[in-house]
Amino acid sequence: MKKLALIARVLVGLVFVVFGANYFLGFLPLPEGTEASRAFGAALARTDYMWPLIKVTEIAAGLMVLTGIWVPLGLVLLAPIVVNIAFYNVLLDPAGMPMGIALVVLMLLLAMAYRESFRGLFRIG
Repeated sequence: MKKLALIARVLVGLVFVVFGANYFLGFLPLPEGTEASRAFGAALARTDYMWPLIKVTEIAAGLMVLTGIWVPLGLVLLAPIVVNIAFYNVLLDPAGMPMGIALVVLMLLLAMAYRESFRGLFRIG
């Protein structure tokens, strides 16, 4: 399980560091997307803060997961982003679904590997 968790950590961390950095550096081409996905992205861009906030969070949390420093915090920060990626792929742009499914599976694996760190989140009272 430790080797599997390490592999998952590296993959998740790399995905978010690379794609987060791509927003600022533009070294990968952006996918064409559907009309609905382009409208969603444009709406986020019009806020002038949402895309930078998401991408800085992705980079910071991705580095936490990738380096093994504060992994549980990194996973908590990435969880809502991964949920949004999954819904985005299902509802707006199914072409990205393989990546979305892979991220959900890897995040669930990491949540199981670090479950002791999350016990306090589910305590009542």
